[in-house]
Parts: sequence; structure tokens; C-alpha cells
Amino acid sequence: MSFIPDFEIGIWNAWIFTIWPIIVGFLGPFVVKEKKVSQRLRISVPMKFERTLNMLSNASLIIGVVFSIFLPLKLDTIWFYVGLLIFLFGLILQLTVLYTLRKAKPDRPFTTGPYRFSRHPIYFGLFLMIISISIMSLSWLFLLIVIIFAMPLLITAPAEERYCLKTYGKEYQDYMDRTPRWIGIPKK
Repeated sequence: MSFIPDFEIGIWNAWIFTIWPIIVGFLGPFVVKEKKVSQRLRISVPMKFERTLNMLSNASLIIGVVFSIFLPLKLDTIWFYVGLLIFLFGLILQLTVLYTLRKAKPDRPFTTGPYRFSRHPIYFGLFLMIISISIMSLSWLFLLIVIIFAMPLLITAPAEERYCLKTYGKEYQDYMDRTPRWIGIPKK
């Protein structure tokens, strides 16, 4: 990673990978069959600083997308291929979540598919996809943008769990007891 990032407009820049998390995000409401399940994905969980967190996350997303237009990928390096593998894992995870949500019941917590391994596979897949872009481009500046983008997700996840615990009670508590918050991080 160089201290001063490269800036050039080109076809083989990071924007090629930056558009996929956005496309998957837009697909959600169209892929999910049950309207109530689709609405649940857009529920705003009341928490402190929600508006500020959303603004921070959205601003970093916009900055990241614009920056990715000028950010060349480091093709034919080991970092590109490592990042590509991470990106593909995140994309497959996101698409698997969409498939799982397509079959989800509106009055039950999501506990099947990738939700068996993580309580927040959408966030985890999204994080993998965007962190992989900083790896493929070897950009510390994009990595900083990713960290700023991910911080609100780390704060939102526990708030969503509290909301689900209130909504689903013991069923969600049992799910929390057996499923880690993030894939790869074991339960205590």
C-alpha cells in the first residue's frame, strides 16, 4: 500500500467491484417473495445517534463509490487474487442470504441458510465485499473509507438483536445462544 494513492480513470478500476454490493442491495426487495419479509429488512431499529450513523455510513459509501472510479486495481499481483477470493465469498454469501430470505416466513426470525452461521450475514458479506476492494487495489485510503463505513454496522447489529429479542422472545434468545454474531468469531 502506498501512502499516496494512484488516481486514474480506467476500465479496470475498483468501480467494477464497488457496484456489486449496490446491485445486491437493490435486488433484495425484488427477490424476496413475502412483502412483510421485505418490509422487515427496511425496519429502522430505534437507537441513539441513528441519524448520525446512517449519514456517516451513507457518506462513506458515496465517497467510496466515487473514489473507486479513480482507483486502479493491482492486477496480476497476489493481493488482487486474494482480494478477488474474499470478494467472491462475500458476493456468494450475499446472494445466498437473498435466496434464504426468499423462503423466509414473515412472523419468524431468520435462522436458516447463512443465518445458521452468523446472526448478521448481510453485514458480514457486505463487509467482505468492500474490504476486498481495498486489498485488490492496495489502497490505505479506501481501507479507511471501509472502516468508517463498517463502524455503524458494528453499532447497529446489537441494537437489531435487542429489537429481535423483544419481538421474538425465547425463540430468538435460543438462536442467539447457538449462533455467533459474526462468521468465524466463536461464541464465548
